[in-house]
Amino acid sequence: MTENALAREITPISLIRFTLPSICMMVFIGIYTIVDTIFVARFVNALGLSTMTICAPVIYATVGLASMLATGGSAIIGRKMGAGDDEGAHKTFSMIIVAGIALSAIIMAVGLPLHEPLLRTLGATDELMAQCKSYLVIMLSFTFANMLSVLFQVSFIVAGRPTIGFTLGIIAGLLNILLDYIFIVPLQMGVAGAALATSLGYLSVTIAGLIFFSKRGGVLHFVRPALKWRELLESCINGSSEMVSLLSTAVTTFLFNKIMLELIGVDGVAAVAVMLFSQFLFTSIYIGFSIGVAPLFSYAYGSNDSDRLRKLLSMSLGFIAIASVTLFAVAMLFGRDIAQIFAPTTPSVYKLVAACFTIFPISFLFSGFNIFTSALFTALSNGKVSALLSFLRTLVFIVVALKALPELFSILGVWLAVPAAEFCTLILAIVLIIRLGRSHS
Repeated sequence: MTENALAREITPISLIRFTLPSICMMVFIGIYTIVDTIFVARFVNALGLSTMTICAPVIYATVGLASMLATGGSAIIGRKMGAGDDEGAHKTFSMIIVAGIALSAIIMAVGLPLHEPLLRTLGATDELMAQCKSYLVIMLSFTFANMLSVLFQVSFIVAGRPTIGFTLGIIAGLLNILLDYIFIVPLQMGVAGAALATSLGYLSVTIAGLIFFSKRGGVLHFVRPALKWRELLESCINGSSEMVSLLSTAVTTFLFNKIMLELIGVDGVAAVAVMLFSQFLFTSIYIGFSIGVAPLFSYAYGSNDSDRLRKLLSMSLGFIAIASVTLFAVAMLFGRDIAQIFAPTTPSVYKLVAACFTIFPISFLFSGFNIFTSALFTALSNGKVSALLSFLRTLVFIVVALKALPELFSILGVWLAVPAAEFCTLILAIVLIIRLGRSHS
């Protein structure tokens, strides 16, 4: 019988060792997402960057639905493992994968025929429409690969094999970077090349996941799924915070685009693209840690081990605090260098991005704690609290800030919106953590 890595003794060093693969995986995903942006910025044009930002809400929505199934399902799987119900864990895992495939088919069936009116709704102008269509059609055509890659990456962690997920993330990232160069530079496919390179990277993880989880004898593997609607609904509700977060990001990205188009035009949307993709790169450390540590919390919760839960919480908060200060300092010190990587030949975009990085990094002081808190409540099967926190953080507070601050400070208000929303969320997250600590004391 394979030893379950979730049951091992936890120390600060072992916690870092266990979560490091998922942290590195998310950082590497962030890097190769940034590489997409760099290739488009340098070898296509500002319209290409704007295209990626216009289409981003659709991609966020897809990943949000996948994350809902992945994180909500993983909490149930981890809880069953902690309770010793391995066969139940296998069946839940298999059901979640089948649900992901079915959901992918629905998205493709609806999205592909309606992609043009969808792009008009998202704000694609006549100037951007041709590039937006070529980018979005390719991404929608690989929806199944996108969704299953998210499901499998989380499942590797639940199975106690985060290193495999990390290795596959590196392979997919390197493949994406190589294909970015081939498709965009020699073949001159423009943004369509970036979409195809990204999609094939997703596909490589999907194929590897199908092979790995088809093998019997591991901690987690495919079995004949038993469709349990109540359990599937619980997975969706429990993982709703992750879905809410990414769907809200889709909405706020649309609002960012709309405001910047009104204030500046296409260059403003290109600057928003750099801000959002840079945010994903920096916060990928928080996301990776939260993904990596969540199964440990779920297992301890399933085992009714309060001491282990308190110990995990204390060590996790220490890691988040150190990471927050470090990332803030790095972003403030090297913000202009980051801006120059994306916009060396577009002075107007460079000035906008450089200005953004004098203000926007403040959000990194707060976002790590907020991301971790939301993931924590998901891991403890309290999806309602997690979803509320994500809903307020990624939609309500940002929408309020985007409505108020640009009216007062113009473009400066756009860059202030995310730090303001993260600070408001931080206050609520602290209250929730204190209440959680008291309930397990």
